[in-house]
Amino acid sequence: MPMMIELTERQTKSLSILAEHEHCSLNELVREAVNDYLNRHPLQQDSDSAFGLWRHKREDGLAYQERLRSEWCDESTV
Repeated sequence: MPMMIELTERQTKSLSILAEHEHCSLNELVREAVNDYLNRHPLQQDSDSAFGLWRHKREDGLAYQERLRSEWCDESTV
């Protein structure tokens, strides 16, 4: 997928020289660098990897919804 990134002049020049020495394109060199970074910083892929306020909640979503709605009306009138 195409993506635009902004590099400093020094970074661009250094990467271009390295790509020439490695006999590869600048795109290929950047892709390899991104893969190396991602391999060193893996994402957690467990069930608790959600973001936001609900990350540590153990209550089922439907149970939470029903508990909140029960506060809105008297159960004897339902």
